[in-house]
Amino acid sequence: MMNPENNLKDRVEYDDSVLTNIGYNPYYLSINSEQSDMITVNGRKMINLATNNYLGLSNDERIKSAYIDAINKYGISMCATPIAGGYTELFETTQKKLSRFIGVENVLVYPSCYQANNGIFQAVARKEDLILFDRYAHSSLIQGIKSVGCKMLPFSHNNVECLEYLLNKSTNFAKVFVVTESVFSTEGAIAPFREIYDLCKKYDAIPVVDDSHGIGVIGKNGRGILTFSGIENYEGIYTSSLGKALANNCGVVGGSKELISFLSFFSSHLIYSTAVSPAVLAGINKTIEIVEEEYYSLAKTIYTYSQEIKSSLIENGFKVSDSKAPINSIIAGTSDKTVDLAKQLFLKDVLSTPFIFPSVPKNDGRIRLIAGANLKECTIDRVLELFKNIRLN
Repeated sequence: MMNPENNLKDRVEYDDSVLTNIGYNPYYLSINSEQSDMITVNGRKMINLATNNYLGLSNDERIKSAYIDAINKYGISMCATPIAGGYTELFETTQKKLSRFIGVENVLVYPSCYQANNGIFQAVARKEDLILFDRYAHSSLIQGIKSVGCKMLPFSHNNVECLEYLLNKSTNFAKVFVVTESVFSTEGAIAPFREIYDLCKKYDAIPVVDDSHGIGVIGKNGRGILTFSGIENYEGIYTSSLGKALANNCGVVGGSKELISFLSFFSSHLIYSTAVSPAVLAGINKTIEIVEEEYYSLAKTIYTYSQEIKSSLIENGFKVSDSKAPINSIIAGTSDKTVDLAKQLFLKDVLSTPFIFPSVPKNDGRIRLIAGANLKECTIDRVLELFKNIRLN
């Protein structure tokens, strides 16, 4: 009889030769401090350009106090799914505040945006449908689409002409969905969502947009892609992570009251997951208040930092993506070159995010740099200076 352990071995093997060859593993590092100007990584002080803490709020004392107050009042966990064990009034208050902030009729808060993106397609799409998606769309969206078993076709990245061609040919399906992101996280490009939305209305398709890197970053008062695109009375499906610029946890699905009511009973990713902690909901509430009041000063800082970093990279011979968001993406090439560049930055006490295959296409490796508003100007000056002493090998 075959040993069960040996029987599984061929399924869990993977190729880590890139990391071994370069002698650096940038993944699952040990962070030993709060998210301040400098963080402690594996016991050493480093400049953090790796996280999505755009507005620098992840260590904000006001938000931490909101967490503590909620724990004192409600405890740590609801210890049940919301459909079975109920939820605090914070749940409803937070959802109303989020819907007003985003610009949708209603929202549902999920434990994560990955669950939200997976859950919506299983709940509302059918095998007789067609789902068109931007070829750079996030894995959570693609995995959710695949779970339906319907026809799915990619369209060229941010290419509305390609999208319209596909929409024009897509007449024999029960429903057609068009899926994109607002800000693409590996490169900082912003989707032409107004044009995409108008095409959806023209061809009676259902738009789905993931605003994870847009909320808190673009649009009036940081409200995200809908205000950025000038869209009111949005007719479609909206999702977002609340763990990036909004510096908390959870994901959100937004749309019509009918959509949200349906998902609250038929989205398995929500109804079979333990309810979000009341402390997290309190933190989201406080974060929205801060963003509404302070967005423009915080945004000025992050966009200034981003432009300074971009200019310095170009001056020092690096090829960077044409980002409109405060994301700098160094186009590094092969996986070996990408990890090697991340290692050079690490040795200079800068933490970055390397993207290699299969997160990005082969030989299109990226190093992403995001400078949060909590960083000091002198810290950014150090970063600009060190770019003179690293090279893409």
